[in-house]
Amino acid sequence: MKITRVDPFQVEWSDDPQRSVRSAFIRIETDEGVVGMGEASPMEGGLASLVIVARHMAPFLIGKDPLDHAVLLEKLLHKCIKLGPEGAVSGALAGLDIALWDIKGRMFGQPVHKLLGGAWRTDMPFYASIGNNGGRTVDEVLRVVEARVTKEKATAVKIRWDGDRTRQDVDIAGDIAKARAVRKLLGDGFTIAFDANNGYSVGGAIRVGRVLEELDYAWFEEPVQHYHLKAMGEVAQRLDITVSAGEQTYTLQGLKDLIEAGVRMVQPDIVKMGGITGLMQCAAIAHAHGVELVPHQTQPSIGHLANLHLLSTVMHLSKPVELADGWGRIAPVFPRNPSQPTDGRFAVPTAPGLGIEYDEAELERRRRPLTL
Repeated sequence: MKITRVDPFQVEWSDDPQRSVRSAFIRIETDEGVVGMGEASPMEGGLASLVIVARHMAPFLIGKDPLDHAVLLEKLLHKCIKLGPEGAVSGALAGLDIALWDIKGRMFGQPVHKLLGGAWRTDMPFYASIGNNGGRTVDEVLRVVEARVTKEKATAVKIRWDGDRTRQDVDIAGDIAKARAVRKLLGDGFTIAFDANNGYSVGGAIRVGRVLEELDYAWFEEPVQHYHLKAMGEVAQRLDITVSAGEQTYTLQGLKDLIEAGVRMVQPDIVKMGGITGLMQCAAIAHAHGVELVPHQTQPSIGHLANLHLLSTVMHLSKPVELADGWGRIAPVFPRNPSQPTDGRFAVPTAPGLGIEYDEAELERRRRPLTL
């Protein structure tokens, strides 16, 4: 079997001409008719990663055996290393890796989790990841949280701030008030997490973290800037609440550095950090260091399915999977997809490959080709 075509493209989810919401997809075709689909990081529509695939990676892959994909992607990483090993390059490699695993599963007639060694679980609970709370009043936060929990039957919630990353400690008292109000709304025993989106100084993070401990929040995500590893580690070591980070970590070496700094829950993202192969390696590193692996994952279609397959194989999975804002945007293209939860849980796909089911005509209608 040989690769005959690598097709990177964007998918537009918004029907509003004034508002664009795009995903970054990659389709790989072979001479035996086996096709795989992958997804890259959607930051800025994923355009940077897709252009790297089109210009610098796709030509190299034509004519290659897709079963050699670990070797092929390692060669591509080093071919493009001077573009920077993090960010757009790692997102490009993640999308290719996911598509190649999809091909492998379809070729052997097995779901990806079987090829990874088997699943410990057939379904997983989720947490409702609720963003943009920095700009809301306390009452507005409560209305949004209550609506999401009721609609989605969520048994856990993460409240995110999504603030201006150029400023720190903007409204610590207001943030604490919102955290207290959400705990009161959902009651004792309900699992709640707090994502600061890198919004605090070390001192501000410790002040907020102490209150979150009092309120029995489950974890405190990215309290300080992700690139200040020492500061992140200091906050993690000075608080009793689990401090998490890693959604903006793109290499295995970076993940190791984060753990060595003192972080005890790591959150690499499958569409940013090497795809399924990369997250398998992250799982091994986390297991070797005795830290929790709880991947960040906000993409409701291909990336989500890849994440489910990988997480089903992790023995000590300790937290729910993520269900982010705008999850229903993919319904026109993926109407029957296992991306949709049932009774508060996601089923692990059992069809060959990733188990993707989609409406090809609708996908084509929303397809946006690259302009190079």
